[in-house]
Amino acid sequence: MDKIMPIVLFLCAALSIATTIGIVFTLIGETYHFFEKIPFIDFITGGKWSPLIEPKSFGIWPLICGTLLITVIACLVAVPIGLASAIYLSEYAPKKIRNIVKPILEVLAGVPTIVYGYFALSFITPIIRGLFADAGVFNALAAGIVVGIMIIPMVCSLSEDAMTAVPRSLRDGAYALGATRFEVALKIVVPAAFSGIVASAVLAFSRAIGETMIVTVAAGSTPKLTANPLESIQTMTAYIVQVSLGDTPHGSVEYGTIFAVGMTLFVITFLLNILAQYVARRFREEY
Repeated sequence: MDKIMPIVLFLCAALSIATTIGIVFTLIGETYHFFEKIPFIDFITGGKWSPLIEPKSFGIWPLICGTLLITVIACLVAVPIGLASAIYLSEYAPKKIRNIVKPILEVLAGVPTIVYGYFALSFITPIIRGLFADAGVFNALAAGIVVGIMIIPMVCSLSEDAMTAVPRSLRDGAYALGATRFEVALKIVVPAAFSGIVASAVLAFSRAIGETMIVTVAAGSTPKLTANPLESIQTMTAYIVQVSLGDTPHGSVEYGTIFAVGMTLFVITFLLNILAQYVARRFREEY
């Protein structure tokens, strides 16, 4: 077993690496064929996305704008609530309550995203339309709010783990100097756990960018270069779902847009993950 197990473990690690390489090469190959037909400069600078309807346009910015709009709304919901929940669980909650509340909070991460999508469409959207008369049935605000609710457990769990790792001696020293519990949490624990908190926020941002079913159900399918959250928009993932339904001929330019958009999404999330690792290393506090 001492000779076999290292080989088995190496094969498991090599399989994950090979899978990643295969995904990258598939995206690169199909994206290259797409850009043989459509100029890259038109794709990256165009302000209109209409690859399925004449006159056809292949400017990716409406999809990027819609994706970022959803993601920003989601982070505005998830980061404050998740961070506040993490501070409560780490600094205020008794052990018995923490052992009950944290698993219940993390149950949110196990809810299927399609359920979140219909929750946004049937519950959040009517509330928004009651508050804003010009809000559409499909709008970015409802989808962004529910995506934010979905990623709260990620922000809360990772931030709470980072805060829990802060040595008790730092808290005791602050208490000895007369600091209140809130001052200790805000001025001692949060700065000491800053790298973990920022990393959790960046990872949540990446998760929100890649969300598919919520935005497909609740945000609509109108690629539009707008910052108005009350309008119907389309994200990159929602477009991929739309084109992947089977009506697009294999090998066509429209089919190639799936991989071009997917490659764009891959690059964005890849850069965000690199940023999260850099921030975690740059601001890490070692005790």
